Amino acid sequence: MLLADLFRGRAFDLDAAHARLNKLFDAEGLPHARRDRTYNSRLAQEVGKWGEAQGVPRIHDALYRAYFVETQNLADPEVLVRAATSVGLPADEARRVIEQRTFREAVDRDWARARQIGVTGVPTYVMDMQGVVGAQPYEVLEELVTSLGAKRRA
Repeated sequence: MLLADLFRGRAFDLDAAHARLNKLFDAEGLPHARRDRTYNSRLAQEVGKWGEAQGVPRIHDALYRAYFVETQNLADPEVLVRAATSVGLPADEARRVIEQRTFREAVDRDWARARQIGVTGVPTYVMDMQGVVGAQPYEVLEELVTSLGAKRRA
């Protein structure tokens, strides 16, 4: 769906939102491009969960790059297979995970947990039932963990 269509008729300034995101990405040194569409990311979440289960959390970096840098459609199974193979996961297994939806229930459990603890947006960072919603500067995340007793490393 085009972002312009998604936000049409709402009091939402798409250019201002892009500027804010660009500032956040740039502050963290994250690569990005301007997207004009949004896609259903459900299959990408399932592929990400599978990658984690395989001990390859870098799958999330590959999915990030596909979406936020290369502006690819995360609802397209071939995009997901390319992301998986880019971090060393086998293409045939990625296709099986997508076609058979083998991580559907695991993602459903994640969504249920998110609703239970009140997640209203992404990203959300949760520790000990306290959380911060949205892309946040380092200092905000640091405050979350130190308020829960984490000690600063030298």
